Amino acid sequence: MCRHLGYLGPPRSPAEPVFDAPHSLLRQTYAPRDMRGGGVVNADGFGLGWFGDGPEPVRYRRPVPLWSDQDLPRLARSVHSGAFVAAVRNGTTGMPSGEGACAPFTGGRWLFSHNGMVRGWPDSLAALAGKLPVTDLMTLEAPTDSAVLWALLRERLEAGEDPVGAVADLIAQVERAAPGSRLNFLLTDGAVLVGTAWTHALSVRVEGEAVLFASEPLDDAPGWSEVPDRHLVAARHGAVEVIPLNADRSVP
Repeated sequence: MCRHLGYLGPPRSPAEPVFDAPHSLLRQTYAPRDMRGGGVVNADGFGLGWFGDGPEPVRYRRPVPLWSDQDLPRLARSVHSGAFVAAVRNGTTGMPSGEGACAPFTGGRWLFSHNGMVRGWPDSLAALAGKLPVTDLMTLEAPTDSAVLWALLRERLEAGEDPVGAVADLIAQVERAAPGSRLNFLLTDGAVLVGTAWTHALSVRVEGEAVLFASEPLDDAPGWSEVPDRHLVAARHGAVEVIPLNADRSVP
């Protein structure tokens, strides 16, 4: 499976969690601790998205291992943002590679990352995907489960649904259609950060107004809390809410 992290809080550089921390995202690319049967390295691409002066995020992605890119470390040190998402990819066997398959995905003011896989892909998602506008399917960045999940979630967000409810409902739908899927999401618009732990790991660290979500803790310092399996965590202005998820109903 992939690894990802998301930040919301006072402006900071993404360089520390992505490159400098003892167990940074870079280290998780080649030495992850908790892949849970989903491979041993995350070398099929990477991405970083952040919010600058405009209403929509900026994104940098490449279809190569994070350790091979010489530009992102300097770029990340030049950025100071109040919200960002970074991810490294371990592509599922049979799915295409390429930049378009790398998280984070964008749409309007949103950044989205999926760490996991949809069981029975593509047949299991056919009924749900068939409800999307044909043009949405024809313009997917990549024919992958993550890209389809993002299209399904983006449709809800564009319809004005609350992000917490939209994420919870989508996970419930996908779990019913494809039981046993791994559905760890990160979603932010710069004002809220939503993450899920669904058959895979996610940890949270809160320091004042700063909230950091990560597939694996970035160091051994105290303050990290593991999100229970089948739970959603939402952060706004330093306040964190943990909500149980259920495949029969989204938010009990």
